[in-house]
Amino acid sequence: MDVIHTIEALQARLRIAGPVAFVPTMGNLHAGHLALVRNAREHGNCVVVSIFVNPLQFGPAEDFQTYPRTLDADCAQLEQAGADVVFAPSVAEMYPTPQQIEIVPPPIAGELCGAFRPGHFQGVTTVVAKLFNIVQPAVALFGKKDYQQLFVIRAMVRELNFPLRIIGAETLRAEDGLALSSRNGYLSAQDRQEAPRLYRVLRNIVGQLKSGARDYAGLEGTARQALESNGWRVDYVSVRDASTLLPPAGKVNQYVVLGAAWLGATRLIDNIEVSIDSVGPV
Repeated sequence: MDVIHTIEALQARLRIAGPVAFVPTMGNLHAGHLALVRNAREHGNCVVVSIFVNPLQFGPAEDFQTYPRTLDADCAQLEQAGADVVFAPSVAEMYPTPQQIEIVPPPIAGELCGAFRPGHFQGVTTVVAKLFNIVQPAVALFGKKDYQQLFVIRAMVRELNFPLRIIGAETLRAEDGLALSSRNGYLSAQDRQEAPRLYRVLRNIVGQLKSGARDYAGLEGTARQALESNGWRVDYVSVRDASTLLPPAGKVNQYVVLGAAWLGATRLIDNIEVSIDSVGPV
């Protein structure tokens, strides 16, 4: 496995690589990331993983400075998972001059997480567009845990005609249901015991949707109360049309139920996709 820090060296390496399957990350890897890498092996001759903590997507009061940088440990895991190349550029390599040209994401990027993290998705789409241009992958893989991010990136690829395919991978969970996340490491032992409640309240909404409930505001309000009464600070719980990420209107067959809430100093996000025609477990 090659660990490369400059764009020039990466592009020289990839000229002889064949079709590339790309997994962009910010490092501090967990089992969900490694599953993406193993999945990527099925979609390209060369698996490239980027590790870059992108300053453009962090707000002034967010954790850019303290976000864990664990490159050596990440590389050891990636080699075991079958990555061929790790691209770990510095901020100066990615942004040699102040980034004046940025991607403007669609209006939906201002809702849900975007309403609480102004400018976040502009920073995400800008760095992802730069990485796509640098790596030139045939396929890129993203986890579904950040459903809104995946939705926005798919829109960017479609509308700007990037010549690649986006694959969304299912969320990996701990045995108690908590979605795997690099930020789970911030949780205290007590908060870690409480954290699966977010998944449980979303799953409860799923069950009610499958039973025919359509009072979306009522479902959201009950879920919010269930979290707040157990010490959470809720940004949102929302039922959305999975095809548009907008509030449901008329007959909807595919929903996504999303939530974002703070437990102590840690912000957790999660979502569950819902097919109303499905009779399987939720």
